[in-house]
Amino acid sequence: MSSAVVGLDVSKAHIDVAVLPADTRWRVANDEAGHTALATALAAVQPGCIVVEATGGYETAVVTALALVPLPVAVVNPRHVRDFAKALGRLAKTDAIDAWVLARFGEAVAPLPRPLDDAATADLTALVQRRRQLVEMLVAEKNRRGLARAAVRRGLDAHIAWLERQVAAAEADIATRIRQSPVWRSREQLLRSVPGVGPATASLLLTSLPELGTLSHRQLAALVGVAPFNCDSGRHAGLRVIWGGRADVRAGLYMAALAGIRCNPVLRTFYRRLRAAGKRAKVAHVAVMHKLLTILNAILKHERPWTLPA
Repeated sequence: MSSAVVGLDVSKAHIDVAVLPADTRWRVANDEAGHTALATALAAVQPGCIVVEATGGYETAVVTALALVPLPVAVVNPRHVRDFAKALGRLAKTDAIDAWVLARFGEAVAPLPRPLDDAATADLTALVQRRRQLVEMLVAEKNRRGLARAAVRRGLDAHIAWLERQVAAAEADIATRIRQSPVWRSREQLLRSVPGVGPATASLLLTSLPELGTLSHRQLAALVGVAPFNCDSGRHAGLRVIWGGRADVRAGLYMAALAGIRCNPVLRTFYRRLRAAGKRAKVAHVAVMHKLLTILNAILKHERPWTLPA
């Protein structure tokens, strides 16, 4: 393995490549032929790290092709890379510049390569994401129906009924795939032993937060984005706020915490104590999300289901 670092800027049609320290650059098509040519070229270079931004799916095929070689591919947060570019003074933005910035980011940060998901995990992840998309469309259509005129209400009702069937089918498919895997079935049962955590939240955590049960509670809170960050300077003590992290996991935790406040005696008592101490409702709710995440992490780490404290 050489000290070379590669940055790949992936778009729908093509992939811009930058290799440092040689500073060589080229472009390939974002298709199967382009992926094969790129894998062959980079296999000859044997880079220490290949850095790719998460682009909402365009990067999936090329990351898979390179990981199968195998080559070390790290998929990174686009915001982190953009902030890094601003720190370098690179305000201009083109595909070629972005590829070079990604390579410089790889040199400076050395992000860890992401292991390749097996086919079963990739399929389950896709189903969980599709269910979320269907639910978002269903909520939007139901909101439109409230203000719709009679001329369009019949079409909305038909679409809402179709979406409800699709959501039910996706949930049934997710449940079937989880039951077929002893590991997933065991982990899901552990997660769902906690009052407030339902099948949707459990499947989301299984696919979108595989680190659950392997990290410390502080690391996990920062990863998800429920760890409050300080905003202090001199004598000024600003409000602690959360930001960043995995938005889909945070949204799932929000709903689970909302349910937990109602049906989980530990979370309910914790929430009421914070409110009685003068904490705002949103602050107390985020604290419940943090506590729930800590509980779930401990449950998977020790492989022991939830039990009500004595």
